[in-house]
Amino acid sequence: MTTLDSTHDAGLQSWVASANDPDSDFPIQNLPFGRFRLAADADWRIGVAIGDQVLDLRTAQLIDGNDMPQLLSLTPDARLALRQAIADGLCLGSPQQPLFAAALHAQTDVQLGLPCEIGDYTDFYTSIHHATTIGKQLRPDSPLLPNYKWVPIGYHGRASSIVPSGTPFHRPNGQTKAPDREVPSFGPCRRLDYELELGLVIGRPNPLGQPVRMAQAEDHVFGVTLFNDWSARDLQAWEYQPLGPFLAKNFASSLSPWVVTLEALAPFRAPFNRPEGDPSALNYLLSPENTAQGAINIELEVWLQTAQMQATGHAGDKLSQSNYRDAYWTMAQLVAHHTVNGCNLRAGDLFGTGTLSGPQPEQGGSLMELSAGGKKPFTLSSGETRTYLEDGDTVILRGYCVREGFRRIGFGECRGTVLPAVQI
Repeated sequence: MTTLDSTHDAGLQSWVASANDPDSDFPIQNLPFGRFRLAADADWRIGVAIGDQVLDLRTAQLIDGNDMPQLLSLTPDARLALRQAIADGLCLGSPQQPLFAAALHAQTDVQLGLPCEIGDYTDFYTSIHHATTIGKQLRPDSPLLPNYKWVPIGYHGRASSIVPSGTPFHRPNGQTKAPDREVPSFGPCRRLDYELELGLVIGRPNPLGQPVRMAQAEDHVFGVTLFNDWSARDLQAWEYQPLGPFLAKNFASSLSPWVVTLEALAPFRAPFNRPEGDPSALNYLLSPENTAQGAINIELEVWLQTAQMQATGHAGDKLSQSNYRDAYWTMAQLVAHHTVNGCNLRAGDLFGTGTLSGPQPEQGGSLMELSAGGKKPFTLSSGETRTYLEDGDTVILRGYCVREGFRRIGFGECRGTVLPAVQI
């Protein structure tokens, strides 16, 4: 997954003109996969983003049908061959241009959905910076729990409420309990938050009872998406003990439509090292490949557009920026740990990385961090203030990779808008 080849050549150009724009998220060096349809009642098709277009892979005669689990389950060699065939057909001067041109649709003319049907969903807690900041608010004397540096912490989430980017959702209702009250109350969440995450889409399955070793772990990951695991912090504070997240997390999670493959991310790999003085992971979570190239340099941004901003044509404010390379656990370690007890993963399963915050206070990947748990309101360029999200707010996640000598590639965006709570 980390091998460089001709598809990564920065000089490679496409006959799709928009893909050659230096600011495009989807140059020919990227080629992310997703699903689209031409009308609301039509079947989903498998496509690849190229510039401002989407290539219908079946019409381009690159695949036989629109079975996404089958595509996700391809072996690494088959995936590389498909990537090369797509790049060959889209490159400038390709004799396949007439065939491929007939398979193109403007992204603005199609409906983009979830990149695949999500089977099971596990959310992890891979940012030590996020865990420490939140821990200081809850346990000032002992921010990190004793297991954090030993176990990739995760919980099983609700797949049915994962929605495609652009889908609005209602503010959740639930129980909360004020510190000065003896009994809880019921009503709309008052501390609604976002979580800046990446989603890891599982490709090849493993049989029940057969753990995936570190050396093969990345063979089971098809690619990476943007992911926003919306969180009701006040509901969470009351319900999370003793069994962890429940209604505070399962009302909505937003997923971007394009899966950037590990092959496309190969130029942006980096060595993975723990901070000096931290314990080494246990042996089943170690491999030379993970140490050499386990981290990935993905820049991540969070933008907020209020209803007032939208009404005046304001694109929104950038609230924070962080990088996936700062995660404490790698994707290979997540796969190895998830399956070490024999758990079987299936094509289309989703891993959330957990909130990806940076080491600086302004790099928090959630409002709970940026507002110090709601104690420090901040002012937006519109003059409005926020501690947590208000009805009408739109949160936009963006991600991209840059490295000298290679084309910039991006993830598109993941957005969602808060609607008022449903009256109960």
